[in-house]
Amino acid sequence: MTATSKRISRFLEPMLILVTGGAASGKSELAERIVCELADGKPMLYVAAMETEGEEAQRRIARHRALRAGKGFTTWEHAKRFDTMTVPSGYTAALFECMSNALANEMFSPDGAGDNWKHSIVSGIRALQASCEHVVVVSNDIFTDGVTYDAWTMRYLHALGCLNQYFAEQADWVIESVCGIPIVHKKRENT
Repeated sequence: MTATSKRISRFLEPMLILVTGGAASGKSELAERIVCELADGKPMLYVAAMETEGEEAQRRIARHRALRAGKGFTTWEHAKRFDTMTVPSGYTAALFECMSNALANEMFSPDGAGDNWKHSIVSGIRALQASCEHVVVVSNDIFTDGVTYDAWTMRYLHALGCLNQYFAEQADWVIESVCGIPIVHKKRENT
């Protein structure tokens, strides 16, 4: 257990936590540890928002399944149209992995939410919060490479930035994983 996990697990009230980081930064492992601590042995839901098609997707899915093997998560694959989600009951904590995949699916899949991407994703996270005491949302930090992209990619980057800002404002905790080291940017004060 990390010091960050210990600080978070002392809270008994429902929480929303945003975990961000770059590629291979350790954000998924950190988020899983936090969810396990908050659930304290009670049922945990893992909402997998990645499309399952393609070799690269299959490799990433296999890696994430191996990371959470034996931890007690129930995996629920839901890649888009989060505004239609009916969250299964009986879970104490949920991990939403990850918002950047969910956004790409909503914006660019023919059967995604299209221009209603924000409503769809916010509705899905709210549905998780209504059903689970604790929700941890993972998102990517993809804004630091200094590269100028095509218009579609820039539209996506802007949308992800808007979502990250929205959930950072709503969250009780915002944690960035840098080289596997959690950096707390926002935390709920112990009341």
